[in-house]
Amino acid sequence: MTHTSRRAFLRGFGGAALALPWMESLGLAAPNKKPAQRAAFFYVPIGVVRRGFFPGEENGPIPKFTSNRQALGNGARIPVGVHPLKLTPTMQPLAKVKDKVTLVTGLDRTFQPGTDVHAQCASCFLTSASAFTVTQSPYPQARTLDHILAQQLGKDTPFRTLEFSSNSHKDNKESIHFDNISWYGTGHVAPSLRDPRKAYRRLFGTRELEAYRNITDLVLEDARSLKGRLGYADQQKFNEYFDSVRTIEQQVDRLERMKGELKRVKLEEPAEAHLPRGEYIRLMGDLMVVALQTGLTNVATFMVGPERWDTPYMYESLFDKPRSHHGMSHNQGKFIADLEKVDRFHMAQFAYMIEKMDRIEEANGTSLLDNTLFTYGSGLGDGATHQYSALPIIVAGAGGGKILNGKHVNLSETSGPVAKEKGKYVDPKQGLPLANLWLTQMQALGLKTDRYADSTSVVKQLLV
Repeated sequence: MTHTSRRAFLRGFGGAALALPWMESLGLAAPNKKPAQRAAFFYVPIGVVRRGFFPGEENGPIPKFTSNRQALGNGARIPVGVHPLKLTPTMQPLAKVKDKVTLVTGLDRTFQPGTDVHAQCASCFLTSASAFTVTQSPYPQARTLDHILAQQLGKDTPFRTLEFSSNSHKDNKESIHFDNISWYGTGHVAPSLRDPRKAYRRLFGTRELEAYRNITDLVLEDARSLKGRLGYADQQKFNEYFDSVRTIEQQVDRLERMKGELKRVKLEEPAEAHLPRGEYIRLMGDLMVVALQTGLTNVATFMVGPERWDTPYMYESLFDKPRSHHGMSHNQGKFIADLEKVDRFHMAQFAYMIEKMDRIEEANGTSLLDNTLFTYGSGLGDGATHQYSALPIIVAGAGGGKILNGKHVNLSETSGPVAKEKGKYVDPKQGLPLANLWLTQMQALGLKTDRYADSTSVVKQLLV
């Protein structure tokens, strides 16, 4: 039997190309060969409600809005070290994969005073460059971690990196720094895929529209010759794989029809704002997971929404009218219950992707999640206080067995930063640099480096 590379493509009419998952019958990958390591990042804007997210902070005060970018901590104290993972109300959607995720607390993000805190949240989240070290930009923003990882992890993939976003609004009144977490370099943004159909075409596209509409059938026709070489289990896996691609295609069609109908309705907000948020996010997540599964890419970013936006979103099952996440975050006293719903909603979408990745079997019997580092995070510790310390960070997956799962790793004894003192800037950092986590992930994924941005050391508690 001829052995085929795992990244072999079935080529259909008009240039359609689809990578196959691992199948034992075809020898697409040796069972004892380690699957590729992957990295993915799930970015949530505007921080979280700390009382609902962080262990030990459930009785903390409800913070008031401040533009000072610093706020007092609420007195929560958890010993530094590794603890059993307690799922707080916001983290409850992770219950099914609790043993596959690790909460990391006590990390602070680089902040450069004198510039907008929201613009730095997204654009600097994966950069962590030291303040005032980047002269070409008002923000400490440089080449982001995903592109550095891709230099090694993406050498043999069709796409070095893939960037996904679920912000379809076109009424942007802010700079690109509020709406992008992936950057080739300072000021050089990596544009994200935002439209499900365009994303599908980029990943699985054909040169002709008719061929596109029947892409799965065409690829299956090319693949029929393989059927005789498949065992029963692989036939089931083969069918499940292409059924998942067909499902995505059908979802794209349904969303496109919905968008067309909504555009005929006279509303003050763009029609895209009323697309079901959960379905939109999950569809883009499906595309990202399939891309990681099939080897189209080994590095991906996913931005749930922009840091600051005028246009509200409609969160199905949560509210009866569109709501502004950013607007609510500035008045936690009034909207704290609604904000906690939004936080859980975002966590549920993250959990959906984790569970999907955990169900995908790789050649050596591990799962796609086992071989991926999938990091949830935000550039703010709280949307009302604008604090850029004590960030909410969750790492899912083990990166090929290198990272600890099922624990709470606490790196700082305090939960919040110090306050601004009589107009004078006070360095709020009390935890460790976020870049320490990025350095740890770089080393776990095989990069040989001892420093990343403003890192001081690896997080040894995370390493297996």
